[in-house]
Amino acid sequence: MLDVFGLDTRTEAVYREMLERPSGGVAELAARVGTTETEVREALDQLVELGLLTPSREAVGGLRAVSLEVGLAHLLRRQEEEELARHHRALAVGKAAAARAIASYSALQPGTNLEGNERLLGLDAIQARLEVLTRGLRVECLSIIPGGAQSEASLEASRPLDEAALDRGVRLRAVYQESVRNDPPTLAYAQWTTDHGGEVRTSHVLPARLLIFDRTTALVPIDPDNSRRGALCTTSPGIVATLVALFEQTWEAAVPLGAARVGSGEDGISEGERELLKLLASGMTDEAAGKRLGVSLRTVRRQMSGLMERLQAASRFEAGLKAAQRGWL
Repeated sequence: MLDVFGLDTRTEAVYREMLERPSGGVAELAARVGTTETEVREALDQLVELGLLTPSREAVGGLRAVSLEVGLAHLLRRQEEEELARHHRALAVGKAAAARAIASYSALQPGTNLEGNERLLGLDAIQARLEVLTRGLRVECLSIIPGGAQSEASLEASRPLDEAALDRGVRLRAVYQESVRNDPPTLAYAQWTTDHGGEVRTSHVLPARLLIFDRTTALVPIDPDNSRRGALCTTSPGIVATLVALFEQTWEAAVPLGAARVGSGEDGISEGERELLKLLASGMTDEAAGKRLGVSLRTVRRQMSGLMERLQAASRFEAGLKAAQRGWL
């Protein structure tokens, strides 16, 4: 039953015996389970490490088994944390690879087209190319849309293109910043997308804006902080494959739009607050952290004020120390 959490049959048997008959030493456990004392000790070490056994309050140096309900909850939480950590590591690797791939073409001169890579200068040039690419879509469009709330002009320009693609049976998958849930126009557009057959997810932290058409052509900004500088349009198979991998990693770590918003977890902190603490702890300013999370400077400061109050910290430095002590970082 517990093999999905990495427990072998012998270790699970030791856990069951500890639950049913907590008394007795290692020798007695080995006899009941039908194994050696060495293997029982190894099983006990694993169960302690997994949090299924905890020090006894009655027998000095002894152990007691936590209840199955508490034990399963602990194992599920541990598994979720490990999965999230793996997603973050994979996403970081993908982002770094994408940045290297894009940087190798950043020196292209305006108007040049080299090996399937072209710079599009200005919003009009980008929009014109988007119209051509969207109308030529046959199978799928993948997009990462950071920055939280989107401008009314951007939403109006996207709607007819997305609607035409969806009507043709094209699969649209988009990842927005989590903060769009607080912006009614952008949230309404995302909901409209799902109502018409598209798929939308959200994530607290996203890489730079990205559009991929039929896994053959990709658009990325030349300067992620200033979309007016233009975009790089590439059909280079190596770059496109790297960007597709980055999208898929981001998609897997994101939450479906229709899912309930995650509030504070059992440890007293939400995922958004945890990401904010990590960004600030890495040395980012409030303004830079807000941009990464797609929220305003005012929101960042309000959230930090609330965290400091909950941590009973007089300074951000003290808040960082207390957050680390609680395992929030």
